[in-house]
Amino acid sequence: MSWPHDTSIEAFRNRWILEGEPLWESVFEMHKDKMQIKNAKVAIPNLEKIFTATFKLSSSKGFQAMSLRDLSKETGISMGGLYSYIGSKNDLASVIEGVQRKYIEQVADEILEAKLEPKECLRGIIFGEIYMMEILRSWYYFCFMELKGLSKEQQSFALDNELRSEEILMSIISEGILEKQFICEEPELLASQVVAQLQQWHLKQWKFKLRNVQTEDYARYVFSSLLKCLCVSEDT
Repeated sequence: MSWPHDTSIEAFRNRWILEGEPLWESVFEMHKDKMQIKNAKVAIPNLEKIFTATFKLSSSKGFQAMSLRDLSKETGISMGGLYSYIGSKNDLASVIEGVQRKYIEQVADEILEAKLEPKECLRGIIFGEIYMMEILRSWYYFCFMELKGLSKEQQSFALDNELRSEEILMSIISEGILEKQFICEEPELLASQVVAQLQQWHLKQWKFKLRNVQTEDYARYVFSSLLKCLCVSEDT
């Protein structure tokens, strides 16, 4: 049994490789039209340095306070070299938001297309989102924490990601209600509550580490809490 029928993190990682070389190849493909460097073998290692350094500097001093000179010093890439890859800080933010949005859409679309029963569909969405937050933690954290400093267009895209997550949950819950599998008077508020619980996984990592809460444990807790709100037994 494979993802999304098997919702273990191993099954997810086997289906979705969101780190290492495949991730940076994806970043290159999304950004290459804006770069002077077209050779993937040359570009990909430097893109990894640039974005990894961006996450580090954003975490320590904030993206708005970070300068391209800071980035040059952190990566060891000259200012001229940096401009071969990025035209501005907005380019960086745009790619980060775009990569996150791409994978959120792809993972969610695959689960919806699997035509699972509402309960199992909710399980896949919740577990998948938490696994993505675990693997792409820096990307999620950046988009959430640096939202106010992004351009209005990028802010809109980032907000749309959150709204789409709520809309997906609402549609599944509403389907379950129609099929008399769920009982819920406020699907919109419940979906919003679940999205807030999901966001805690990348925003409050220190707390979960302190309490030794593992990724799958938290996913199971969020899913179990949702089922209770829907008056559904985990065994049914």
